[in-house]
This record gives sequence, structure tokens and C-alpha cells, in this order.
Amino acid sequence: MKMPLHPSILMAQESPTEKSIHDGLSARLSGFVLEDLLPHRRPMLLIGEILAVDSVTAVTLSKADRTWPMAGPDGVSPLIFVELAAQTAGVCNGWERIRKQGPESDQMGWLVGVKRAEFHVDLLPFDLPVTARARNTLAFEKFREVTSQLHHKDHLLAEVVLQLYQA
Repeated sequence: MKMPLHPSILMAQESPTEKSIHDGLSARLSGFVLEDLLPHRRPMLLIGEILAVDSVTAVTLSKADRTWPMAGPDGVSPLIFVELAAQTAGVCNGWERIRKQGPESDQMGWLVGVKRAEFHVDLLPFDLPVTARARNTLAFEKFREVTSQLHHKDHLLAEVVLQLYQA
């Protein structure tokens, strides 16, 4: 059974990231923007901030917006969690591409299949901070399997497993 988000949760602030982690990430990403890591552009670029990234995992922060695809009068369909998971995986894999091939390397896209998706809410309210964590759990040549969890604070919103193939 899906649990609705209680209104008091909506008013809570996202817990802060440790300063040392954020400073280290800022140093590594200095001079890069999201568009360097992902082929997406607004309004399809849904990620607001990268909280952590390495060659296996990425953590991002986003807030549901009225301009997002699948937005209705009261919020966004939970199907959007699939795209947030895919873009967070793209941050990780984009970072690895830049690290191995350089910042001018081709941003070829990925074909994405949804192996499994479980949504624990019926609607994503506008302006709710969502932390997405995507981890490459299997990597073989141009194939990846990515496991993602999407949270608001301690509340699990969705779990998504993606299969990616680099085009």
C-alpha cells in the first residue's frame, strides 16, 4: 500500500551535506555543469544539484516543478522517478566518460529499459526535495544495470532498477 506524504514532511528541509564532502565534490566538478555530464536540456533536465559522484555512484537533488513532464495540478506522476533515476545514472556515467575520455568527448545517449520500478507514493508534490542515489550494480562493455533509490529525507519514495545500453 502506498503511503501519502504527510503535509509536515513537505515543509521539512533536506538535511545538509557534510561540508568536506561538498567541498571535495566542488573541486572535482569545478568548471563543469550538468549539461557536460548529460545530453538533457531544460525543461527535460530535471536534476537540480549533484551531491556526490564517482565512477560507480551518483547522488543528486531535485525539486518537483510545474514545468516537469507529467505534472498535473497537484504534483507530478511518480513515473517521473524513472527519469530521475536515469538522469542520476547519467551523471555517474557521464562523469566516468569525462574522466576517461576528456571533457570534449561525445555525449552519446543511453537506451534505457526499466527492469523494475516500485513507487511508494501516488503523487510527487511540487517543491519537494528528492534525493536520488544511482549505483552501477553491473557493468559489461556498453551495458549497465543501475539500482536507484529516491528519498525525501528518511522517506523512501521509489526504487528503480534500470538496464542501460550505450548507443
